[in-house]
Amino acid sequence: MTTTEQLSALSSILTQGGLHSLFQPIISLSERQILGYEALSRGPSNSPLHSPIALFAVARQAGRLSELEIACRQTACRRFSEQQLPGKLFLNVSPESLLESSHQPGRTLQLLQDYGIPPSQVVIELTEQTPIDDFQLLQNALHHYRAMGFSIALDDLGAGYSSLRLWSELRPDYVKIDRHFIDGIHQDALKREFVGSILQIAKASRAQVIAEGIELPEELAVLTEMGVDLVQGYLLCRPQEHPSRDARSLMPRQDNTSVVLSEEASDLSALLNDQPAVGRDTPTATVLEAFRRQANLNSLAVLDEHGQPCGIVHRHSLSDALLKPFATDLFARKPISRLMSDDFLAVEMSQSLQQVSRLITSRARQRIEEDFIITLNGGYLGLGRVIDVLKLITELKIQQARYANPLTLLPGNVPIQQCLTRLLQQQRESVICYVDIDSFKPFNDIYGYGRGDEVLLCLAQCLNDRVDPSRDFVGHIGGDDFLLVLGPEDWRKRLNQLLEDFQGQCRRFYRSEHLEAGCFIAPNRQGVRQEFPLLSLSIGVVHLHPDTCTTIDASQLAEMASQAKHHAKNVPGFSVHVIDSLVASVREVEALEGHR
Repeated sequence: MTTTEQLSALSSILTQGGLHSLFQPIISLSERQILGYEALSRGPSNSPLHSPIALFAVARQAGRLSELEIACRQTACRRFSEQQLPGKLFLNVSPESLLESSHQPGRTLQLLQDYGIPPSQVVIELTEQTPIDDFQLLQNALHHYRAMGFSIALDDLGAGYSSLRLWSELRPDYVKIDRHFIDGIHQDALKREFVGSILQIAKASRAQVIAEGIELPEELAVLTEMGVDLVQGYLLCRPQEHPSRDARSLMPRQDNTSVVLSEEASDLSALLNDQPAVGRDTPTATVLEAFRRQANLNSLAVLDEHGQPCGIVHRHSLSDALLKPFATDLFARKPISRLMSDDFLAVEMSQSLQQVSRLITSRARQRIEEDFIITLNGGYLGLGRVIDVLKLITELKIQQARYANPLTLLPGNVPIQQCLTRLLQQQRESVICYVDIDSFKPFNDIYGYGRGDEVLLCLAQCLNDRVDPSRDFVGHIGGDDFLLVLGPEDWRKRLNQLLEDFQGQCRRFYRSEHLEAGCFIAPNRQGVRQEFPLLSLSIGVVHLHPDTCTTIDASQLAEMASQAKHHAKNVPGFSVHVIDSLVASVREVEALEGHR
């Protein structure tokens, strides 16, 4: 697109009012309320200047930045007023636009009066893109805003040329930390140090800190722990034309009453967004119109003549493609297949959350803002969002950590009970293994509890090495008792490998004389010294069949596993005792009939 065409497009937008506003909430974590909304402007969706980066860059080059910003503010104020959104309205202002000769003081106040918005409800958010040399003139302009009742926010702290000087001289009411310092803060000590310093300065200057661009629950957790109260980002809510008014619905679930999620979930219904798709022959102009009508529509799936996905169109990719000279005219009537991406992720509804997470992380080009396709038997069903996968996986990890055994960090009794309940609900054929360490108490008496804990950690590692997280489960009941849930295919082979692994790993825990003797002497439960064999495993197994899932509950299933373990303990050395749920169910019926 030539410079002349860009200027023409800008003029058309300014004269015809082609701008529209999105709103992204800023949430107070401590109050669990929405502080306000940042207004974000976009050009027409069918224009190469749809992207705010391109739009404002052209306006800056043309010397019409102030004019464009006034138009953006007018649209934002109108939409904010029409929706009667609660809290404050954050309006972006470029400092350089205040210094333009065409800047007209008082226009913003007039707009607010026109739409019935009090100045005390508005925050002027300074967004710095270029160096600011005339600090005195800028200070005068900002003091003018303050005198009219506006609050001041400094955006992208740490990213601009002179943001720290702006902070010290302008004393803003709010400072927004640049996304760079939020991205991956849970994995970067230096970023945490930077944010910590910002919090200290903010406290001294009585400014409130807003962390923007939060995309991961881990980032939010670290920021919350550090004392950041005001937050904004995709994790909580994307910019939308009609944003939510309820902060509680936007915040990640943290209470004990939330639904327990599982990597073993039978489908991806929690991720499914029922979005319409388009055919591969759909004109590009029609797709552009769909994006224009729905500002929060991020992607569209493209289907072949059999209703199966053959591509995907992402809003940002389409906008980039149409920024090229004459691209809009060239492609408007061409089928969307010319511009769609055939490098997309499609997952079956029956796949587990863990499997989807692995697929996403294995894709080098999968961006967090790009959607993926969900199918049912190969046919298109809807779209899923990467951020939703991250949320669900993280909620699962939080649930597991809450009830984890403090030593091994394996799921404890609550998740174990939930796992057994799910098995029965899903009527899945499974093998439930109750694993116990033989001679563990006398081993502790001789070697001490520190070495005993090492043995427990060793067994936990051996168990983890033998499970597939996408379909198996391992938990720590307590002490030297563990629970393992395996699929019915190769469970005997895997248990034999577990026994060999544990026996080999345990050799490093014994003294040489005990290894040579193959036993050790320690007091038994009656206090009498007795010879005990080296550590071994007794495993009680319940082979669960779908036909018996409706006749027993989780407690009865656990009791069957415990009984199988006691039988195994009666056999010296490594042993496995199996109870078949079908046979056990028949025996229970016979026992009941015997009491009649």
